[in-house]
Amino acid sequence: MSFNIKQLGQVNYSDGLKAQQEMHTVVSNGGEDAILLCEHNHVYTFGKSADKTNLLISPTLLKAIGAEVYKTDRGGDITYHGPGQLVGYPIINLRKHGIGVKKYVETLEESIIQALLELGIQAYQIEGLTGIWIGESEEEKRKIGAIGIRIRNGVSMHGFALNISTDLSYFNHIVPCGITDKSVTSIMLEVGNTDIALFASLFLKHFTDQWENSLNLLSQEKK
Repeated sequence: MSFNIKQLGQVNYSDGLKAQQEMHTVVSNGGEDAILLCEHNHVYTFGKSADKTNLLISPTLLKAIGAEVYKTDRGGDITYHGPGQLVGYPIINLRKHGIGVKKYVETLEESIIQALLELGIQAYQIEGLTGIWIGESEEEKRKIGAIGIRIRNGVSMHGFALNISTDLSYFNHIVPCGITDKSVTSIMLEVGNTDIALFASLFLKHFTDQWENSLNLLSQEKK
């Protein structure tokens, strides 16, 4: 199976959201499933269940660091997007394919984990917490990727953000995803790799494989 891949480059969050909404309409009307890839300019986004007190700085300081604030309709709490972070928005008609939300999220998470493994990073999920984590059992758990999605009319929106060469100091101004006892990290900090295009290609390869596996399993279950 193939996807319509759109590379948006570095864009304001509002422009990325507009591109998502336009593609959502296309896919909802029977168009090819798509994956939008981009980086965003500095922005803090609130999910539907966000606690507003998890943004720790004033409007004056927000302006000083060049960051916007945006309320979204995705799931989850507050997170940060910025340069050096790969953001992926799969716009997929889950209803048409018969794939449930839980299976879709698992497919997305596993694709990121497998892509990170190719870079020498052992990542995993933590039960009860969304996102992608690293850290041995005796180490502090570090979040390298965030996930927040929305399903509207059976078609997915929003997606993931993976820290590659991200300026992690921007996370100091929030309680990332509302989690107070864990830190954030990046591919650059862990293994020195800053190649966003490389990770994007690895993600697309693994997501395509994982998606096909999910569809094949669903087909077998129906027999």
